[in-house]
Amino acid sequence: MLLITLIVPGVFMQFSLIRTEEGLNSLAGEWNTLLSQSASHVPFLRHEYLSAWWQTRGGGEWPQAELFTVIARDEGGALRGVAPMFFTPNREGQPALMLLGSIEISDYLDVLARPEDLSPFLEGLMVYLEGLQAPAWNVLDWYNLLESSPTLETLQAVARRRGWSFDQERLQHCPYIPLPGDWETYLASIDKKQRHEIRRKMRRAEGAGVPLRWYIVSDEASLDAEIENFLSLMGQDSEKLAFLTDVMRSQMRASVWAAFRAGWLQLAFLEVDGVKVAGYLNFDYRDHIWVYNSGLDFNYGALSPGWVLLGYLLQWANEHQRKAFDFMRGDEEYKYRFGGVDRFVMRAVVQRPSRP
Repeated sequence: MLLITLIVPGVFMQFSLIRTEEGLNSLAGEWNTLLSQSASHVPFLRHEYLSAWWQTRGGGEWPQAELFTVIARDEGGALRGVAPMFFTPNREGQPALMLLGSIEISDYLDVLARPEDLSPFLEGLMVYLEGLQAPAWNVLDWYNLLESSPTLETLQAVARRRGWSFDQERLQHCPYIPLPGDWETYLASIDKKQRHEIRRKMRRAEGAGVPLRWYIVSDEASLDAEIENFLSLMGQDSEKLAFLTDVMRSQMRASVWAAFRAGWLQLAFLEVDGVKVAGYLNFDYRDHIWVYNSGLDFNYGALSPGWVLLGYLLQWANEHQRKAFDFMRGDEEYKYRFGGVDRFVMRAVVQRPSRP
């Protein structure tokens, strides 16, 4: 293992490289501890999520991929930074270092470092990467950083100090709803017409004359069956069915189980007369609900099951004092009709001068 020790304005950091799954897995506990203090803290940076992602390379998205995660420790051996990366030809065919989780199934990505450590960590990371002889990477190609991430500004400054180019582009809308902690207060905050529509659809479903219930899965023994139920609902949409290859199904099962074991899964269903007609796969993490995917039975479209279940989930989130309901990537109209506030994810590209 190559070790490089750097002292960046009074901060001691020793950098090393993780190239094996065994090495990656050995970091689990201290990785998540660092994440809890990190400048960017989202569920897709949890060790268990990224470890599951790596098992299938994102559901088969990256058939050519070598683990290339750089970490930094202080003088006492404590973990101070993680750049969770892999080496691959990027979408443009360039030899690239990309963030684990890229691109399609992980909505928000970043590096791990405390706010006060972020600048020296990225500074040291550039020095470390410049000194390596292999792999012969040309670009850092980092997708899905939230526009509010301090990594963007810091990475730009660090790269330009070294004479490397830095570019960023806006990728996708990521609307979210700040929650007041009270259902009626939330409803009062959105458009009057939309407020009446939500109430009307929920009342119509409840008064349809058939048994109606919704629930959040909590039983470990039934989780495998419930995952299959959810995938079946997803598969009723032709685009999602094409997305659900065998390897992607394996990836989703692994991600759901990882979230369940760690205590932040919210898999919810709406049933009409015992038939599952809508499902939401969310993460209940850090007092936020992160809406990951959904599925519908289109035979029950007259009851608007997706809207009804979403209403119940928003009511639950308010009653349980969640601070935000994050729809993550995608600018579907319903997200804004429920009160979504817009923001974006970004792509940051750092390119170093060609080697002679």
